[in-house]
Amino acid sequence: MSDFELPTQEVTERETDKKCPNCGATITYNPASGMMHCDYCGYERELPKADTENQVCELDFEAAVNTESCEWGAEKKSVECKNCGAVSIYDALETAAVCPFCGSTQVMPAATNKTIAPGGVCPFEVTKEQAGASFTKWLKRKWFTPKKAKQSANPEAFKGVYLPYWTFDAQTTNNYTARAGYDRKVRKKDGSYETQTTWRYVSGVYQEFFDDETVMASKRQEDSGVQECEPFKLNKVVPYDPKYLAGFVAERYSIGLKDGWEIAQTSIHQKLRSSVDTYIKSEWRCDRTSNVNFSTIYSNITYKYLLVPAWISSFKYKDKTYQFAVNGQTGKVGGKAPVSALRVIIGILIGIGIIAGICLLAG
Repeated sequence: MSDFELPTQEVTERETDKKCPNCGATITYNPASGMMHCDYCGYERELPKADTENQVCELDFEAAVNTESCEWGAEKKSVECKNCGAVSIYDALETAAVCPFCGSTQVMPAATNKTIAPGGVCPFEVTKEQAGASFTKWLKRKWFTPKKAKQSANPEAFKGVYLPYWTFDAQTTNNYTARAGYDRKVRKKDGSYETQTTWRYVSGVYQEFFDDETVMASKRQEDSGVQECEPFKLNKVVPYDPKYLAGFVAERYSIGLKDGWEIAQTSIHQKLRSSVDTYIKSEWRCDRTSNVNFSTIYSNITYKYLLVPAWISSFKYKDKTYQFAVNGQTGKVGGKAPVSALRVIIGILIGIGIIAGICLLAG
């Protein structure tokens, strides 16, 4: 399969719409066991082991054909269930679904060949029940969140979603200039000491390789708390197999490869600023730096398009929607909970009271 072809509807249905040999129900992927599972009779079947020669490959960024972002957020599509004939309507970015009528899995519906296919997937390890328990525990620790808001949050409402991520590898060569400062203690007339710094201009080259710089490729999930529940365990990635998506939703990327690389460069630049500063202090054996400037040349740029697992949910409180996400591998929770102004004031007053009490005891 090339880097821009998606599995066809026929292929993915053949791979994922399997029937249980015991009861005939549709079997789906079970995060708890890592196997294909039947919810009705408990039948389970192992997934075939990945071919060691068919690992997730790094792809050449310069050779990529389709790099544009896909603005499909307002579009809808119809998905017809081949099992019962029901037609469901989904957001165009949702590329996997389960028929709400018979439970038949519909994974990666036919798409235009302008969309890059995922090269790898990080399977779910956390179940829906575990995600709900993590969310409930997380919410209980939010002291400033009103009790009514906590009661309106439903941990059962989580939906398992495979989210699109880009990862980039790149070699960086950085030409820098800076001022290197050397401190020394100088004795003053009154006997005390002060620090004086001698400055000199320096320049040089710093190189660093970046491995798996990650970029969430979804505009729809920017406020859902997904980035707060990062990182994902990318060392658990396996070659894409539609079986892992059976019973879940998968979202196509809305931030294209080119825009994803722009975002990655911004992140890399921020990390390089700290790395270059540390390198200058070590290389020039100085105590401090100032006026650090550098320009970066990128080479050997490669990328991967991966699907990572998250449990997504939301609830309404006082006409405002709050979104949450649970990492489908680690159970880490991300999102923003509503805050009660009254509880914040009470907390401040309690803090002031504690400080005042300590001061009285110390006095």
